[in-house]
Amino acid sequence: MPRRSCPTIRQRVELLADEAAQVELGVRLGRCLDHRGCVFLIGELGAGKTTLARGVLRGLGHRGAVKSPTYTLIEPYVIGEARVNHFDLYRLGDPEELEFIGARELFEADALNLIEWPSRGAGWLPPADLVVELKVIASGREATLTAASDHGEAALGRLERSSSEAE
Repeated sequence: MPRRSCPTIRQRVELLADEAAQVELGVRLGRCLDHRGCVFLIGELGAGKTTLARGVLRGLGHRGAVKSPTYTLIEPYVIGEARVNHFDLYRLGDPEELEFIGARELFEADALNLIEWPSRGAGWLPPADLVVELKVIASGREATLTAASDHGEAALGRLERSSSEAE
C-alpha cells in the first residue's frame, strides 16, 4: 500500500485526566483505524503506552486480556477477520533482532501494528501512519496524535469527527 507524508500535518492534542480517559481515547482511536496500518506509541516509562494500546484493542472489539509485550516483544491478536500486532521494543538489543523474530512478515501482512518504543527499531520498521506521543503532566497525561500518511490523516479525521459528534 503506497504511503506518503502528509503535505499538511494533521495533529490533535488531548488532555487525559486518568487511566480511564487513556483507555477511552484508545477505544475511540481503535474504531477509526480500519484494522490496518502502523501506529507508533511514544512516551517515557509509565506514560501509558500499553494502556492506550489496550483501549485500541477494545475499540477494535477485543474482549479478552491485554498483556504487555515487554518480555515477549510481540503480542498478536485476532479480532474477527482482523489481525493486530502489539510490539514493545523497549528490551530490543539491536533493531536487527526484528528480522530474527519474523517481524518483517508481520509488518508486510494486512494488519494493524501498534509499536511501543519505535526508536529502538529504527531502520527496520515500516513508516508510521499515526504517531501518538504521551507525556506525563501535572493533571494526568497529554496525548499528541500526529498523522504521518494518508491513512493516518483519514483516521485522525474520523477521530475528530467522532469527538465533535460526542460533544
